[in-house]
Amino acid sequence: MVLERLFARRPTKTAGQALYASAARQARSPGFYARMGAPDTAEGRFEIYSLHVLLLLHRLKGQGDQAAETSQATFDTFVQALDDALREMGVGDVVVPKRMKRLAGAFYGRVKAYDEALALLPDATDRLQDLVARTILLDVEGGDAVALAAYAAEASRTLAAMPTEALLEGRADWPEVSR
Repeated sequence: MVLERLFARRPTKTAGQALYASAARQARSPGFYARMGAPDTAEGRFEIYSLHVLLLLHRLKGQGDQAAETSQATFDTFVQALDDALREMGVGDVVVPKRMKRLAGAFYGRVKAYDEALALLPDATDRLQDLVARTILLDVEGGDAVALAAYAAEASRTLAAMPTEALLEGRADWPEVSR
């Protein structure tokens, strides 16, 4: 019995892994790349994955200790997935920590910027559009910042409408992304 408790998975870790898996599935939707113009590159995918993870973190913020632990588990799973992806792409063991540090810095900057922009919705959609243009669509011709910002705002509203308990169980609803 003691060993069972010692090796039992924490519900917050399980929920965080499930939330990240949900975000990753959503981030793979072809509409982000084909219709909205997000670059279908490692950097573009990082931006779309980051967007979904930070939307989850934004929703869980201020919802209590269990939500904070679930949020941390979601972030930890995201970081591990980034590390795994870099290694699968052939990045050497010596370089991975340097790249991870750079990616973490970029992610933290985005969390702060998106938190500020999302807090101003629905009044300041232009701020969210500018942010999407600066991060996801940087140097992309034909990208649709209006559509991506509208999606982000809708995803934020969808997550906000969900009961916190559902998120703490690892369930997240996402808006449909048309191709």
